[in-house]
Formats: sequence, structure tokens, C-alpha cells
Amino acid sequence: MPRRVVVITGGSSGIGRATAMRLARDGAAVVLCARRADRLEAAAGAVRAAGGQALGIVADVTRPEDIDRLIASTVEQFGPIDVMMCNAGFGIAGAIDDIRPDQMQRLVDVNYMGTYHAIRAVLPDFRRRNRGHIIVVSSIVGKRGVPYMGAYAATKFAQTGLVECLRAEVAGSGIHVTAVFPVSTESEFFDVMSRETGTAVTRHGPRQDAAVVAERIVRAIDRPVPEVFPHAWSRGLVWLNTAAPGMCDRFVKRFGRKPMK
Repeated sequence: MPRRVVVITGGSSGIGRATAMRLARDGAAVVLCARRADRLEAAAGAVRAAGGQALGIVADVTRPEDIDRLIASTVEQFGPIDVMMCNAGFGIAGAIDDIRPDQMQRLVDVNYMGTYHAIRAVLPDFRRRNRGHIIVVSSIVGKRGVPYMGAYAATKFAQTGLVECLRAEVAGSGIHVTAVFPVSTESEFFDVMSRETGTAVTRHGPRQDAAVVAERIVRAIDRPVPEVFPHAWSRGLVWLNTAAPGMCDRFVKRFGRKPMK
């Protein structure tokens, strides 16, 4: 039997894949969800090669029926789910008045509604068993926005609000809820952002490897905490914003993800 059963949306690359690889070392059964079948199978194969059990399921997080199928297939293959990791998401850069309504809607559908669908699907069983762990991979811009990332940050703030409310709802039970706030990671995130934005996007500020974020996530699975800040200095940005938001406005201008003309 696997040590634990973990479902990861957006599991074919970046933080999702890195977390699956780290969990493989612990003998976990990992179910990866993504839309690209080839990338998904490659990630699942890598997890199996690293010693874990893995299943890749092609699914779109914006479709509730796909998420219901994901949950049912996981339970059929491995048994009850221990951890639901909501990681699927992407970014678009631009000034607020440059973001088209259809772009904003797609960000909401994937980043926020995708998280909502996953939580809503798994939570009834967690409540019935009085156990389970929901992990939502947000972003540091879900705590403090930066220039030209307003549309993306809005969806990440929405995730944070959802997590905080849910965490209070299940407080005192056997259900844990954790929000993760990474800084920019070395992954294909910026390539996707440039493609979705329609032009190259400048990159400034601190970065970290997805494997570092994965290590902190697995640590939180072993010892649940409400929030995880994988980068050492990112929590300080939240404190600065609380104490001196105007000063923080000036500080974060250097980190704006401005599209190149």
C-alpha cells in the first residue's frame, strides 16, 4: 500500500511535477492531472522510475465533470485521497486596461475556478472521513501585487481568500488547509506567460528552483501549517505591505513583469 495518495493538478511540469518527484522518494501514490497527454505520461513515468506509484489523467480543471472523473479514477486505482494539491494555473502580464476581458475570464476559469472545482470535489469525502489535506499553490502576488500582474494577482488573491475561509471552516477537525506562496520559479511559467501575453515579458526579482518549493510543500504535508513561504525573504514583503503599503508600492515597482513592446 502507498504511504499516501496525492492528487496534483497541473502535474505535468513546474512545481507540480517537482512535488510529484519528491513524493516518489517517500513511496507515495501520485495522480497527476493536466491537459497535455504526452507531457503527463512523461511526468508519470519519471515518478514511477523514481520509486513512486503514478497515474496520469488527462483533465481540464475548468470542467467540473473532468475533476469528478479525476477523483473517481484516483479512488478506484489507489483508494481514498490523502492530499489534494491545487497547482494548475498560468499568468498573463499587462496593465489593467491592456488585459482583454476574454484573457481575464480565462485566468479566473483556470486559476480560481480550477482550484474551487478541485476543492469542492474532494471536500465531501474529507469531511466524511474527518481527514485530508488541501494544498493550494498560490503566489507571492496573492499576498502583495506587483505592477503589470494585476489580472494574475487578482486570481491569486481570490485563491488566498478561499483558502483562509475554508481553513477557518475546518479548524479543529482532521482536515488541513495550506496555502503556498512561491516567488518566480525556474520553470516554463514565463514561457507560457509570454505566449499568453503575446509578447516577451521582462523578468526581475528573486527566483527559486521548483524543487525547493516542492521540498517545502512535502514538509508541510508531513507537518501541516497554514501558510508556506518557500523563499526566505518573501514573508518580509507581506510584513512591509502591512506596515507601510505606500513604501511597498515604491519597492515593488522594480519587480513588475512588464510586457516588452
